[in-house]
Amino acid sequence: GDTVRVGLEKPLGYDLPSSREINDTVARAFPENRIFRIDHYLGKETVQNILALRFGNSFFEPVWNARGIDNIQITIAETVGLEDRAGYYEGAGALRDMVTNHILQLLALIAMEPPALFDKDDVRDEKAKVFRSLRQMKPEDVPACTVTGQYFEGAVGGKIVKGYDDELGYDSDVETFVAIKAHVDNWRWQGVPFYLRTGKRMAKRQSEIAIQFKPVPHSMFAGRGGLLQPNTLVIRLQPDETIELLVMAKEPGLDRDGVRLREVPLKLSLDSEFSGSRRRIAYERLLLDLIEGDQTLFVRRDEVEAQWRWTDAIRAGWAANGTKPKHYPAGTWGPSAAIALTERDGVTWQDD
Repeated sequence: GDTVRVGLEKPLGYDLPSSREINDTVARAFPENRIFRIDHYLGKETVQNILALRFGNSFFEPVWNARGIDNIQITIAETVGLEDRAGYYEGAGALRDMVTNHILQLLALIAMEPPALFDKDDVRDEKAKVFRSLRQMKPEDVPACTVTGQYFEGAVGGKIVKGYDDELGYDSDVETFVAIKAHVDNWRWQGVPFYLRTGKRMAKRQSEIAIQFKPVPHSMFAGRGGLLQPNTLVIRLQPDETIELLVMAKEPGLDRDGVRLREVPLKLSLDSEFSGSRRRIAYERLLLDLIEGDQTLFVRRDEVEAQWRWTDAIRAGWAANGTKPKHYPAGTWGPSAAIALTERDGVTWQDD
């Protein structure tokens, strides 16, 4: 009947051709308005708060562009290894598992133009425009713009853990870590690098977006010894849900030895601020929306295909260049090449 809907969970394919095959098959039974492609990150309260933060407040919009922002970092770091997902992960790897969906959806919410309405058409139209504006990587671009890694034995949380190959039981070239320098080629974001990073067996479990603003054009404190850091907005998705704006403040004192400035956080904790509210898990919100027929927080077919098109080009570049994962010890922030990826641009990852 017309009220029957279908929910699809990732992975929706292995690459663009297989994704199209799945979507074509489903489309023969259901029209697009009854197909609900789930990305559970879109059901997270903090992810939805990106839209509230951007479009419910007036003071961010004037600087939310290449004139005001220096770089944007998106990190999804996990401390777990294979767990019970060896069969799936060996066929996927970090790029397909996390970048093609979760990370690119976060990028779209950060980079999108203001929708006219919070509804399924306007929000997803603007996200799709971002995906169409993502700079496609050619094989010759991939070595300089990506880092791929695989963890070996190390310590996580004070415990020795096995390497990926040891957990798997045989040697593998599947990546458990990827870092990417991406660009959105449009009027708002031209020249602003988006650094994307995800991996398993990392130093800590952490999902966050760090938006680093441009430095002040002139420091009046330089002659008095005051050092300034660029302001950074940090949106943490897990394990805690917080929004922090890092600003400069003067340390108390008589300043006989110069002006001492320090970076301090203006911090909003959603758990504390809304302590009386029952916190719903992401799937509760998404399944309720599915039942009610609201597709706003679900992924449209053109989004899925644009995401695959972009990550397929990266994987093709790895194949063309014979790229193999660089090894990193479990319990660290990935291969040293990932640090070099940002530091070549004078940028440091926003690690605690």
